[in-house]
Amino acid sequence: MSRAVGTVVRGLRGPIINQGDSIEEIVVDTVLNAAKSEGFSIEDRDIVTITESIVARAQGNYATIDHIATDINEKFGDETVGVIFPILSRNRFANCLRGIAKGAKKVILMLSYPADEVGNHLVDIDELDVKGINPWTDVLSEDQFREHFGYKKHPFTGVDYIEYYKSLIEAEGTTCEVIFSNNPKTILEYTKYVLTCDIHSRFRTKRILTNNGAEKVFGLDDILSKSINGSGFNEAYGLLGSNKATEESVKLFPNNCQPIVDRIQEKLKELTGKTVEVMVYGDGAFKDPVGKIWELADPVVSPAYTEGLSGTPNEVKLKYLADNNFSHLRGEELQQAITEFIQNKNDDLVGEMEAQGTTPRRLTDLIGSLSDLTSGSGDKGTPMIYIQGYFDNYTK
Repeated sequence: MSRAVGTVVRGLRGPIINQGDSIEEIVVDTVLNAAKSEGFSIEDRDIVTITESIVARAQGNYATIDHIATDINEKFGDETVGVIFPILSRNRFANCLRGIAKGAKKVILMLSYPADEVGNHLVDIDELDVKGINPWTDVLSEDQFREHFGYKKHPFTGVDYIEYYKSLIEAEGTTCEVIFSNNPKTILEYTKYVLTCDIHSRFRTKRILTNNGAEKVFGLDDILSKSINGSGFNEAYGLLGSNKATEESVKLFPNNCQPIVDRIQEKLKELTGKTVEVMVYGDGAFKDPVGKIWELADPVVSPAYTEGLSGTPNEVKLKYLADNNFSHLRGEELQQAITEFIQNKNDDLVGEMEAQGTTPRRLTDLIGSLSDLTSGSGDKGTPMIYIQGYFDNYTK
């Protein structure tokens, strides 16, 4: 019988992870137990992915609001700090903002509009058109924003983020002024000391600020990039990728993950004789067409992965072949022609017509998105994902 199923994705249930647990042993045991209980065999080029959250939990990579405040104060002293381009998120940024405010005397909070970097909207872009406001050139004060648009609550969270963020800052005894602009240079009219909180555009923002007279520029990736009084840290990403842990702390993005994925691969090879690819994943990289939120609030989809997950897919489009190259064939002849074409395809299909419409994204981004959608962000209890047949095609 010919093969009837392609890629299979399984969410694996494991134990609740705590600080000090051996994440390598837990992942290996979970995979082996799942294979035994569910009756599937482990094969070469299978993939196991592990959510970054349980890696960071095992590492104990946490920090408190006070740790953040200490680092902010060491970097900025008593200067007015321009906090620019934060995302609008209680989970991702609220505790970070509390720590920032606690370490500063005065904050100028500059929000991008109509939406933050990942698509959380302060106001619908159509309303800007109605009011004749150009978000690329116009700078608004808080009063001007309210005059034009009133008090807006996020449709998913029910939070007015302008009011919420300002209240968090002032609750720490810190003076706050809110402005709205999409131009990094705007903040330099208020202060030369800037903390840029954007994620994927942070290098450009830092460059613009530095080239236009800022005296000190740091990003969230520079805050807690080293341990502060025994705190967790992330050398590469600092506070980027952090999440609220408790009311007084955050869980940071996991540190030094490459040895972890390599050891898991080695252990599975030792126990099964098969080479399984392994990666740690965070947010997927996809956009919600209704909520308009781009999921990727982490600095990268995958902070570590084994060598076999490097690169991009090298695939042809079956429907293109059927409609063009072999449009004169049907049935078994068509199937055989397409099979032979795939078996003899070039190693690099960039620019080839037969590859148009295939997904030109990195394997880790595609697999991370698949994993994130499978595990979800709530109570599914499957922080490990096992994927089979991902690298197979129509011929096998």
